[in-house]
Amino acid sequence: MIDRAADVGRLLDGALFAPKYIENKLKFFAYIKEAVAFGNGRDRVCAFVNIDFEAVGNWAERRGLPYTGYLDLAGKPEVLDLVAGCVDQVNAGLAAEPQLAASQIHRFLVLHKELDPDDGELTRTRKVRRRFIAEKYAVLVDALYSGRRSQRVEAQVKFEDGRSGVVQRHADDPRRARLARRGRAGEGG
Repeated sequence: MIDRAADVGRLLDGALFAPKYIENKLKFFAYIKEAVAFGNGRDRVCAFVNIDFEAVGNWAERRGLPYTGYLDLAGKPEVLDLVAGCVDQVNAGLAAEPQLAASQIHRFLVLHKELDPDDGELTRTRKVRRRFIAEKYAVLVDALYSGRRSQRVEAQVKFEDGRSGVVQRHADDPRRARLARRGRAGEGG
C-alpha cells in the first residue's frame, strides 16, 4: 500500500503515479517542509518544493551564506543544489521500486513562498490541496512541463502585520526548475 486509492494515478505510459508517496519521501528530508507532485495523465513527474525556512536557514548560517528572507534563501544556488540532492536521493529510491521507477521526479522548482492554509493551499490540518495549487500556480506547472527556464511570477502575499501585497519575480535561474542530476536516477548521465 503506497497511497490512498483515490490519489493514485497513472502517467501517460500507464506507469503508476502515487503523489503523496513521492511527497512524503521528499518531506522526510529536514530541509523540505512541503512538496507537491504532479504527473497524473502526464508523460513525467514534476514537483514543487517548499524549503523548511528554519532548517535551511540554520544550514545557510553554518556556511556563512547570507540571506534576507524566505524568497532570497529559496533562490540561492547553494540551496537549490541542496534540494536537488534530496530529489536525487528520492529518485534513486524510486528507481529501485519496479512499480514506481517511472515516477521519478523529472523537474522541480522551489516555490517563491511557503504554502499556507490562509491562502487555501493547505487544509487547516496542513494537507496539500493539489488541485487548488495546480490551478493557482498553473503558469509554473506549465513552465515545468514545457521545459521553460524562465517564468514571470506574481503572487498575492499577506505580511505578518496584516497588510497584503503583490510579489513579482522573474524566475530565470536555470537551476530553479532543473533536471535532477542531469537525468533521472537509473538513466545514464
